[in-house]
Amino acid sequence: MTSRWMVTGGAGYIGAHIVRALAAAGMTPVVLDDLSSGIAKFVPDGVPFVRASVLDTEAVADALREHAIDGVIHCAGFKYAGESVARPLHTYRQNVTGTESLLDAMARAAVSRLVFSSSAGVYGTPPVERVTEDTATSPESPYGESKLIGEWLIRDQVRATASTEAPLVATSLRYFNVVGSGDDGIYDASPHNLFPKVIAALAAGQAPRINGIDYATPDGTCVRDYVHVSDIAAAHVVAARKLAAGEALAPVYNLGSGEGSSVRELVDALQRAAGSTAEPVIGPRREGDPARIVADGTLAARDLDWATRHSLRDMAMSAWSARP
Repeated sequence: MTSRWMVTGGAGYIGAHIVRALAAAGMTPVVLDDLSSGIAKFVPDGVPFVRASVLDTEAVADALREHAIDGVIHCAGFKYAGESVARPLHTYRQNVTGTESLLDAMARAAVSRLVFSSSAGVYGTPPVERVTEDTATSPESPYGESKLIGEWLIRDQVRATASTEAPLVATSLRYFNVVGSGDDGIYDASPHNLFPKVIAALAAGQAPRINGIDYATPDGTCVRDYVHVSDIAAAHVVAARKLAAGEALAPVYNLGSGEGSSVRELVDALQRAAGSTAEPVIGPRREGDPARIVADGTLAARDLDWATRHSLRDMAMSAWSARP
């Protein structure tokens, strides 16, 4: 029987890639999205679309029942670390209250499999060369804090339901910096993320902007672990399949390449994709941005067939090709 998975935030950049990956794997995706940041045209023709917020517990529970959902991939949320510093209450409502509401809806509908979209933001600025799942969490923004609290909510619900008829089984995937495109019809539409900001500037014939060149890194710009969105989507499919098959997964996994690239290197790659030679404009640091964060993806490679199959050039070229 085909496995049916609801993707909350499935009209968003990452969620839409996951929806396509599920369908390509022979699974049946259902999208739930309130379109507060998602884009309706990102939902493929023929995929059921429920326009609702995860904050509406009854609507989510009804949708889970109506579509006979087997599991949920929870991508919906407010995903902007820098903006979360100025909007902490909004961030907590969307990400913490939203996750609590989803868990409540799942319990009401007896849906007991969950893959959670978490974040490297839970680590803050780690004191290690490569972050493992055992690295201490120390978020530096309300966004990172909200994702960590989401993990705690899921952990506690797993414990609370362990002896019930429908025990929750779940895993959280801590994304590092997700970029690129696996489909020219899907792009990162965030007004706050680096890739779309640089692409918008280059498409307009303007110089890209770099925030902060005084970090303790080789070229003074932030170092991040960039991963292609198609690789991220593929890991979700494996996680969903394993949970559906009753296989045990770890509570959390890092999805990162193990290699860092600086913001300057990334901007250079996008400029090459665009054929631009404009000298970047240097701005001040953004609040909530750690200097360096790079992941060890060994655990995910073992359990989720995780691998980074795309280079930095692939990420830049695909993102430029998919620009709106």
